Amino acid sequence: MIAARSFDLELAPGLIHLNTASVGPVSASVRAAVADAWMRLERDPVRMTYGREPDTVVSQADAVRGKVAALIGCDSDEVLLTSGTTDGMIKLAQALPLVAGDRVLMTDQEHEGGETGWLYRGARDGIGIDRVALPLGQTSAETLVARFAAALRPRTRAIIVSHVGSASGLRMPVAAIARLARDAGALCIVDGAQAVGQMPVDVRRIGCDAYAASGHKWLMGLKGTGFLYIARPAQERLGPPQWLLTRDYGGNSSGTGPAPLMVGLGLAIDRIDALGTKAVEQHNAALAARISAGLAVLDDLSMIGPRRGELASALVAARLPDAIDSRILRDRMRGRHGIIIKMAEKRWFNGIRLSPHIFNDAAQVDAALNALRIELDQFGA
Repeated sequence: MIAARSFDLELAPGLIHLNTASVGPVSASVRAAVADAWMRLERDPVRMTYGREPDTVVSQADAVRGKVAALIGCDSDEVLLTSGTTDGMIKLAQALPLVAGDRVLMTDQEHEGGETGWLYRGARDGIGIDRVALPLGQTSAETLVARFAAALRPRTRAIIVSHVGSASGLRMPVAAIARLARDAGALCIVDGAQAVGQMPVDVRRIGCDAYAASGHKWLMGLKGTGFLYIARPAQERLGPPQWLLTRDYGGNSSGTGPAPLMVGLGLAIDRIDALGTKAVEQHNAALAARISAGLAVLDDLSMIGPRRGELASALVAARLPDAIDSRILRDRMRGRHGIIIKMAEKRWFNGIRLSPHIFNDAAQVDAALNALRIELDQFGA
């Protein structure tokens, strides 16, 4: 296990944060480095914004493309720095040449940020949206892939899929889905918001055409940062306008951006890289298993995602009885116990989700399980 005390976080005293899948905390040293970069930028704004010498803030921000590339297994010229997963997914939806009658295929559990751009194209351009139903509790990779195969249509141009589902924590068999898309002559676009930073990601091994992720979740980077990978063979169809003149961050076709925030993202990536993504995955898996075991014995709770195996992740979700309002339970966990969990989106199910990360430990998990037991007892569960 990774020692939680090794992180210089600035969480409120006593607060137990078990919702990294929504937003992760930034370390004090990373935040201080961002403040320093912003001060350097404002002391010499023209050179720090446009100068390409190694010591300028914009050059240091541009170097983060290389750090992202090393993290996910691609080349820096396949990386565009963005403001987050939603930004990246919308850019892809805008870039892909589609005409009325073309179709895209996605699941019925995609996050709004991953599907908004495609729904917009559907409303504006007459693009058809098909959905793969993912029954809660599904644990068979073969069954999942078969559902995608059955939903393909002659004019399916792209498959849109989350690497890890934000509702259930289901780790999708994205490599098999990418192969399916390729065989059908369609693109595979992956929403990686819940994957990068909590486990190893290799986009080449996955074989997807594009992959979008955020800096503010599992990477514990700055809010308002993210990146988009577009595989070189797919760039003719998916390349964004920001790459028209140059692929440098802050170039003339991409415009001025929050370079100090990107510097901070690079430092956050350095920290994850120093720990090793495999070690991070193992740490998170141990805590997630502890949570799953604890939730499974609580009366009337039912587990949503897989508890173990290749489809499990660090997101652990459970359904609540209808008599227990998930919003009230979430608020009581925060107000009475100082523990941050997520209320599952009610369009999917009435429940809760816990997502431990590298700064959490077994004692915090046990405290959360005990608090849940107390609150459920008071609800009469």
